[in-house]
Amino acid sequence: MFCLRSCSRSSLFKLLSNSRSISSSCVDPNVGLTTDEIEYRDAALNFAKTELAPNMQTWDLTEEFPVDTIKRSADLGFGGLFVSPDYGGLSLPRHDGSVIFEALSQGCVTTASYITIHNMVNAMIDTFGTEVQKERYCPDLSSMEKLASYCLTEPGSGSDAAALVTNARKEGSKYIVNGSKAFISGAGATDLLVVMTRTGGKGPKGVSALIIDTDTPGISYGQKEKKIGWNNQPTCVVNFDDVEVPCENLLGAEGQGFNLAMHGLNGGRINIASCSLGAAQQCLEDVVQYTHDRKAFNQPLNANQHVQFKLAEMATEITTARLIVRQAARSLDAKEPNAVALCAMCKLYATERLFKVCDDALQLHGGYGYLKSYPVQQFWRDSRVHRILEGTSEVMHMLVARDLLKHL
Repeated sequence: MFCLRSCSRSSLFKLLSNSRSISSSCVDPNVGLTTDEIEYRDAALNFAKTELAPNMQTWDLTEEFPVDTIKRSADLGFGGLFVSPDYGGLSLPRHDGSVIFEALSQGCVTTASYITIHNMVNAMIDTFGTEVQKERYCPDLSSMEKLASYCLTEPGSGSDAAALVTNARKEGSKYIVNGSKAFISGAGATDLLVVMTRTGGKGPKGVSALIIDTDTPGISYGQKEKKIGWNNQPTCVVNFDDVEVPCENLLGAEGQGFNLAMHGLNGGRINIASCSLGAAQQCLEDVVQYTHDRKAFNQPLNANQHVQFKLAEMATEITTARLIVRQAARSLDAKEPNAVALCAMCKLYATERLFKVCDDALQLHGGYGYLKSYPVQQFWRDSRVHRILEGTSEVMHMLVARDLLKHL
């Protein structure tokens, strides 16, 4: 049995401000980083602590999508991390992006996760778009004057993405799009969609990608989904009813859409794994402080050997996951042949093991961990979905195994 207690707003985040004492320990995220990378991380962490963390719980309770705060992150370049400077971006490697997203997630996992999705869309247009498309869309996305959503999943096709049925029929200089997309992050509040549609026959080769402005007639939205976590990010169905899209908005070539989608997801998997890292890092920092301050049986909780061993296990999981995530990012940057498998591996390991770290942190908080006045429960809720989106853990197992067996 536990009892409620009243807390001031400032005291709710006492742990967030005090818990950096372990930052120079064996779980120091700066280990192995260059001076520039440390500066990127410091900028992201400062934004997380000053702009995200103080509002995280309120946004969760009110289900507010913090558009103004998200757009302020663009002042630091966080709207176009992987985009060419010609279009307002920073052109950073995936490794540096991982460092930034991890730090942002220490302030609010949900907000940081949306920023990863926005960056994925912007990077896809920068990588595969025509010069006209890049000039039209990337500067506004990089400045976050406009926000973007990624539309792949459908009500009837999740892991089997190549089975999507949303279709785009070509008529003269236009595509006529009909169908629905499900579980779309930011839907209803964003300005731009990159939509995977069927322009050809069955299977992946019949899929094409279209850039669609959300003010185009024929687009409508379902009701906002009620979720366990990610509450300050709207998620709903996007419907397309005879939506007319100019052929010039085709991203890449016809039939290339599935490959574009998978290319985007490789980076997306690193990003989401990085967000799990940030959640686990903050949970560990909080629980180290909590077990130091909390007394039981006339001694601090962390004087108990079982608690010490649990903290050591959590630290080991975080450091191991960080090594895997950063290696996958370097592999993707270098375009190594095993990069896809490493991206899957890092997402599998990080999202599974680091959710357990968040769960262990909640457990060590005892009854207080179950109270919404303590941030640990929100990190736990918000990181649970990471084992599902951008490819489920089960699909990640398949990709890793496929890479192993293809060499036989």
